Amino acid sequence: MVTGAAGTMGRAVATALAADGLKVVGLDVKPSRGGVVCDISDPDAVAKAIRRIGRVDVLVNNAGILSNNKSQATTPEEWRRVLAANLDGAFYLSRAVIPGMKKRRWGRIVNTCSLAAKTGGLTAGTAYSTSKGALTSLTFSLARELAPYGVTVNGISPAYVNTPMVMQQLTAAQRKAVLAQIPVGRFCEPEEFAHVVRFLVHPLAGFITGEIVDLNGGVIMD
Repeated sequence: MVTGAAGTMGRAVATALAADGLKVVGLDVKPSRGGVVCDISDPDAVAKAIRRIGRVDVLVNNAGILSNNKSQATTPEEWRRVLAANLDGAFYLSRAVIPGMKKRRWGRIVNTCSLAAKTGGLTAGTAYSTSKGALTSLTFSLARELAPYGVTVNGISPAYVNTPMVMQQLTAAQRKAVLAQIPVGRFCEPEEFAHVVRFLVHPLAGFITGEIVDLNGGVIMD
């Protein structure tokens, strides 16, 4: 199950996993071909969607919204909206599929984190950076909890993926400034992000859990 499936990154992940032979179901607030419409920030809606879908062996928590507003420009409404989409939804969905994964003693959860969690947001705002930092901590918590059951939980921390959500919220000057900070000299492509997801959900990646994979072209090396 891939959330944010109607978006550029979600479609890339769904396409890649389907090519590997997985039966993929997409979740999004927007209707998409073969997908399930669901507001993941609503726990009742999540429960209903899971009942409809049934067994989930792989969950990719990819849905999210971006905000570039810093603290003083962030309203309480925006704060809650961003954290609900970026953090609450991942928690509700994970909580819903975990019992089945534990029972089968196998599962994969992959969370789309962000470089902003480490940098405080080069261009991203306060709510977004905070939500991704919290999602990173959720990744660690679930990984620790589920490791004895054969369920791995990892995150991918991309930076400036070539998607409308990112590119349209940056001015031409910002894009130029960001590119100057990326050693490889370009933005990340959605298919590159999807490739990391493919790796983390593979059966042979079962000894990797609680890991956040940086995908930032060398902006941060650690």
